[in-house]
This record gives sequence, structure tokens and C-alpha cells, in this order.
Amino acid sequence: MASSVYGVDYAAGSVGESRYHNKRLIAEGRVHVERASVSKLPFSDGLFDVVTAIETQYYWPDLANDMREIRRVLKPGGRLMVVAESHKGGKNDWVLGPVMKLIGSNRLSVNDQRTLFQSAGYTEVELFEERRKGWLCCIGRKP
Repeated sequence: MASSVYGVDYAAGSVGESRYHNKRLIAEGRVHVERASVSKLPFSDGLFDVVTAIETQYYWPDLANDMREIRRVLKPGGRLMVVAESHKGGKNDWVLGPVMKLIGSNRLSVNDQRTLFQSAGYTEVELFEERRKGWLCCIGRKP
């Protein structure tokens, strides 16, 4: 069975750029790019093995509900991976913190992420902080 990659972004410009750069794979049916909000994903329940969110969680309108919406589209045993370069207490907090606050973004600490994943129903939550580079990777499993 051939695998497919699905990309979602709220910004029309980002969707357009992604479609442009992936036009061959889209034509082959291997890549699908949709404009949508994480709050209401246009996918059926239990569709995905893995969902990744790289440098996007800051902008989600409702973190708790958005985490549950992602859990909805994961298969049982599926995993969510969130990567954040800006996080409370991180290496770059002194410079990124004020900027992210100014634009009204969500920024969580390592412990905040753990609590968010667990309260949204994820199990086997793992957090990896790379202090030298300033990033945080969080992984949770749908039971």
C-alpha cells in the first residue's frame, strides 16, 4: 500500500507555496495539501498513523480542543509530535519570549506541554529538550 502525505495550513499563502513546490507529487496523488484550521480538520476519524506540528502550536486558537481534534484523526496507537523552538524556559526565551507575547502566541514550558498532552488524552508522553539549540520536541500516543 502506497503512503500519502497530507499537509494542512491555515494561511492561504503557505498552502499555495506548498502546492507549487509539491505539484508533481500532488499530481501523482502522493501529497495532498489543504487549507484548514487545526480546530476543525477536514479528515475522518482515525485516518493517520502520525501527525506532526512543527513550529505551529503557538498559533492554535484553542490548545486543549485542538489537541483533541488531532487525537480524533489519529488511528489508535497513532502518535502526535509537536516541535517548538520557542518555549517558556528555553534557551532563546529571553529574545523570543517578548516577541511571541507581543503577537499573542501560545508558549508553553516543558511541564505545560506534558500537562497539555496528558489532559488531551495522549499516553506515553515523551519530551525531549535540546538546550544547546533551544528546541523542544513532544510526542504523545493515542490509546
